[in-house]
Parts: sequence; structure tokens; C-alpha cells
Amino acid sequence: MILFYQQINLYNLSMNSIIKEITPLTPNDCFTIFTRVKKEFNFPLHFHEEFELNLILNAKGAKRIVGDHIETIDEMELVLVGSNLNHAWFTHHCESEEITEVTIQWHHDLFDDKLLRRNQLSIIRQMLERSMKGILFSQETIKTISPRILSLNQKNGFDSVMELISILHDLSTSRNMRTLSDSTFNDFHQPSNSRRIEKSFEYMNNNYNKQISLKDIAKLVNMTEVSFSRFIKKRTGSTYINTLNEIRLGHASRMLIDTTHSVAEVSFNCGFNNISNFNRLFRKKKNCTPKEFRESFSGSRIFI
Repeated sequence: MILFYQQINLYNLSMNSIIKEITPLTPNDCFTIFTRVKKEFNFPLHFHEEFELNLILNAKGAKRIVGDHIETIDEMELVLVGSNLNHAWFTHHCESEEITEVTIQWHHDLFDDKLLRRNQLSIIRQMLERSMKGILFSQETIKTISPRILSLNQKNGFDSVMELISILHDLSTSRNMRTLSDSTFNDFHQPSNSRRIEKSFEYMNNNYNKQISLKDIAKLVNMTEVSFSRFIKKRTGSTYINTLNEIRLGHASRMLIDTTHSVAEVSFNCGFNNISNFNRLFRKKKNCTPKEFRESFSGSRIFI
């Protein structure tokens, strides 16, 4: 009973600091793989639109939160987190000095639904749908799949994409996978599909480094400024300017990792004309400064 209340208290504490992560993936990427060795987990409870496959080694005693599920983990684990599902790992009782974490993220629409409904791929579709509640794979599966995940960053281009699909297929046919979260928990963050939203997002992603006014976007989708403001707020739960800033911050994150540009250059190149405003927004969204974010990527990240 004491452990139960400890879990509830930890969960409530984490929920108070939940953030929407803006990943460095751009529309032109298929996926990214990030590998690092560290002494602790320090990223807060968060969610993002991208699917995420997390392989964690040497972390016995750490605590995982996925949706409304809380659990202390074993020496190694492999978890598939669906789009917009809250998740995080916490150091908790882990005493390891060499926690290895390999994170693979890919766009929620990387695999077209029509493609996944074909007979040969339908089992992957079923797994991805199930991952909206989080999936924990068995120890036997981890032993089989982990070498392939660890070597995925050694492949290039087309071969790496094919290997990712192969890994997902083998995971989808594996035995003893376990669903983690309650089926109703993830409903709040699910986006609403809309051709106008897609068109406006595409335009903002292609022109994030330029000045984009509300008037420009509203005209693009044949709406008045007032109507579009209400429309995007209703569809996404966020205002137009917050949505544009999130897109810009995503590109800024990518630039901080991929280039040696100064923070001021990154800010200007991503459409922020005020460095102070950029730093403030970045800290608010990512819980750290741009400089701290760049320094935290001491491992290797590869974009495919």
C-alpha cells in the first residue's frame, strides 16, 4: 500500500511539469536515432507526435511512467511509445554509472495507413495502434532485437529505413509483449485531422525562417484571420503563434545539434529576430537553455 501511494505521488508530481517535446525531426527526415551513455535520467514527463522506440540497458531500479502506468524497471527494457502518449524515465533507485539509452523516433505518418493495411504489413499497423497505450517487450525479445537496434546507426539511407521496418515487423510478431497504459488515457492529446491544418503546417515548416503573418496563413487556407485563429485553436489546442513558435523551435533544436552556429545565429536562422525572446521560449518549452540543450547531446544522433 505504501508503494502504491509513493507511485501516485510521483505521478502527480510529474503531471504538474508535463511538457510537449519539440523533437529535432524535420518533414524531410524518416527517423532519428540517438545513443548516449549517462549516469541519470533527467528529462521530465513529456509527449510528442512522433513514435518512439526506447532501448534502455544497465538501468535496474529506474522508474518508468507511460500514460497512467508506473513501474520500476529491470536491468534492460524495450518500450514502444505511441504518438502523443505521456512518458518519462526517472533515476529513482538506479545506481548505475553507465546507463545506455538508444532512442529511435519517427514521424507518426511515416508509414501511410493504406500501406500498413496491406496483408504483409497489417501486423505492424496493429502494433502501432496498440502502442498508443505503450508496449513493453519481453526480455527474450530484447536479447534478440537489441543488437540490431544498437547497430542501426551504422547503416545508411535506404538500408537503414528497411532495417527499421524489419525491426518493427519482428517486434510485431514477438511473444509476450505487454500493454502499459489505460486505453482512455491518451485521448486528450490526439490531434484532429484536417486538410487546412495540414496545409498550414506544411507552409509553416517550409517557411519557418521567414516572417509569417496570421494574414498569410489565413489567406492560404481561404479563411479570415479571426476564423482561422479560432479554427487552429479548436483543432490543435494551441494558438497560431504558439504553433509557429513550436515549429521554429523544432528546427532550432535540429540546428543546435547538427551545426556549430552560435545560439544567436540559430535564433535568426529559425525566424526569431529577438535572441532574448528565443531563449525565453526555448527554456519554457524544453526546460533548459539552448546552450544547455546543445551540451546535453554528448551522445550521437543520426538523422535518416
